Amino acid sequence: MDFEKIALEYHEREPAGKIQTKLSKSLITQEDLSLAYSPGVAGPCRAIAKETQESYRYTNRGNLFGVVSNGSAVLGLGNIGAAASKPVMEGKAMLFKKFANIDVFDIEINADDPDAFIAAVKALEPTFGGINLEDIKAPECFYIEERLQEEMSIPVFHDDQHGTAIIAAAAFLNALELTNRKIEETKMVFSGGGAAAVACAHLMIELGVQSENLLMCDSKGVLHSDRDPGNQYKAKFVRDTPHRTLGDALVGADVFIGVSAKGVLKGEMIKSMNPHPIIFALANPDPEIHPDEALKVRPDAIMATGRSDYPNPVNNVLGFPFIFRGALDVQAKRISREMKMAAVRAIASLAKEDVPEEVQRIYQRTKKYRFGKDYLIPKPVDPRVLMRVAPAVAQAAIESGVAQKQISISAYQEQVESILGPTKKIIGTFRHRISQVYHQSQKQPVVVLPHGHDPRIIKACSQLHGESHIDMILLGDPSHLNAVAIKQGIDDLEDRVTIMNPLSHQDAETYAEQLFRLRKRKGISRSGAHEAMRHHNYFAAMMLKSGMAQGVVTGLVEPYRVSVRPYLEIIGADENETVMGVQVIVINKKMYFFADGTINIDPSPNQLADIAQIAARTAKNLTREPIRVAFLSFSSFGSNGHPKAKRIAQAVEILRSRPTDFAFDGEMQADVALDEKLQNRDFPFNDLQGQANVLIFPDLTSANIAYKMVGYLTGANCLGPILVGLRAPVHILELGASVEDTINMIYLTANETIGRKKMVENMR
Repeated sequence: MDFEKIALEYHEREPAGKIQTKLSKSLITQEDLSLAYSPGVAGPCRAIAKETQESYRYTNRGNLFGVVSNGSAVLGLGNIGAAASKPVMEGKAMLFKKFANIDVFDIEINADDPDAFIAAVKALEPTFGGINLEDIKAPECFYIEERLQEEMSIPVFHDDQHGTAIIAAAAFLNALELTNRKIEETKMVFSGGGAAAVACAHLMIELGVQSENLLMCDSKGVLHSDRDPGNQYKAKFVRDTPHRTLGDALVGADVFIGVSAKGVLKGEMIKSMNPHPIIFALANPDPEIHPDEALKVRPDAIMATGRSDYPNPVNNVLGFPFIFRGALDVQAKRISREMKMAAVRAIASLAKEDVPEEVQRIYQRTKKYRFGKDYLIPKPVDPRVLMRVAPAVAQAAIESGVAQKQISISAYQEQVESILGPTKKIIGTFRHRISQVYHQSQKQPVVVLPHGHDPRIIKACSQLHGESHIDMILLGDPSHLNAVAIKQGIDDLEDRVTIMNPLSHQDAETYAEQLFRLRKRKGISRSGAHEAMRHHNYFAAMMLKSGMAQGVVTGLVEPYRVSVRPYLEIIGADENETVMGVQVIVINKKMYFFADGTINIDPSPNQLADIAQIAARTAKNLTREPIRVAFLSFSSFGSNGHPKAKRIAQAVEILRSRPTDFAFDGEMQADVALDEKLQNRDFPFNDLQGQANVLIFPDLTSANIAYKMVGYLTGANCLGPILVGLRAPVHILELGASVEDTINMIYLTANETIGRKKMVENMR
């Protein structure tokens, strides 16, 4: 495979390059033009002229970074010049946007002279909320960054230095823990005297490594007191030592950190290191020593590289998007020492938590990632990195006095989660609410999961154990469930959840008798009631009715109709409620609510009106967007007189007779519901006045087909189906649901239990 040819084709594909700008405000009407340009711009211009900080309020400055380089030290390519560095800077811009939703202008400056470069960057300050210096050679990079940090009032951060240092430091802290080392006694050797090496060494000392225990080697050998270090920055690491070569320095060392060149570390050299050596060979694209070679000589080593195809990749993308997100959102004047340390500790801490299944899936892992010698730091695609690092950095900025904007960190955590999309934001809101209730009352919602043997259930509960305040009960045989868990790399399942076996549970007889009394004139015999208790959904329904649990998440292994039946029979509907399902579909960060795709096969006009009201109420709880409900049909406003179309029109008229607080209309075709221009052009009398976001389908067939087809073909994020109308929170997962779907539904169910304290009494 000619990889370079493929890469060239990728970059030249229309539109050329990797980034582009887009409009964030409407520019359709004459009024839009007047607001966006003249005369509308005069107002914000005058406000900013009076107070510069207002630029964060009226322009994109608060979410805009400059990635700036002169191309003098491009990774793996050297001094290739400003123009040739542009593909790298565009790539950096992509990572900012992808992982932290930060907009970036890449700026390539033709300036080899440090002072000329400094002058150019300083002149850009009014444009940006921060500057990311990139690929600038040492030692000029130190001087440039120091000057710009002193003379600019926005963060200036040379990522080749500090980004590498922060990620390496997080991995180092966890490696120390795994090898039972004390940081103040740890002996460390660096290979490399450039930007990354100097920054890493400084940060390691700040973490607690003793200066006398740190030796640095450049291309000429150890920086010792009898030689010229070459520049003032390396001079800080000159030591009075008899060691002269890298091999000498490694005798009795605990840690090797390489930020130098391919192959400088030989297998023979690491034989003399202390037991369980920590070897970080971070040169890119080829490390100082190949992991296979190192582990062959020292199988007890903990190994990290700068490459993603080996365990423990120390990659800057794990740091800079999330650090700058936090810095921007508090309008930090600089990246303080405290902000860097907060990032280090947040990244290190996250590695000790269970890894989400979505991360496992991206990396196509058959063996579960778990904290250990092959998993020292989290993966950049882990959505929790943003949620942990950005708030930690923001809080550190406030506490260290460099923030120009004071914020509530708890509210900011929810704001950060919204970057990951509406679904993540909703689940984050649920999680925060559940946590708040727990801290106030010390009580956790109890959610029972009937099909505890399914690996997706086990993985979901295992992950939730570390991040939620939910008490989860799995139904099934303990020996079988533990065996399934062990196959998933989970060897402590019973420490994470409660396992209950319906076949041997002490309440099984009591539940059977209660079920018999409840359903004895509705088709069930006493023996049938006892047999039903062997069915996990019937057992879970009786747990819910008796108050042993407050919610149920089931499904996954059987059809929806089979799963929901016990709850309809035992729990029943809320008074005057129609039981129905709402599916949330998220496309381009906009939420649509499809109803009813799960329960009502051929709803009457009255039922359709009920479904619309319940779906609108559900939508209102999940989005701040105006609720617009469209009753869908193959006809628009009487264009077809078929009885099925008339039935939809009747439902609309019934709803008009009821009190409502949302816009609705119908019957209408789907394109009319979703195309505001079409509404205004051909049906200006309609009451929607905008794109519908709650879609009421005429029957179960159309709704079920629609939401499953849209979800599958578009790759949209989905939440649901949300079962509404029962007297207790019960949700049915579909056969193809993922671990993430399961986690979302458990959070949804637990959240619904809050505020329903009289639920059990109402059911009795």
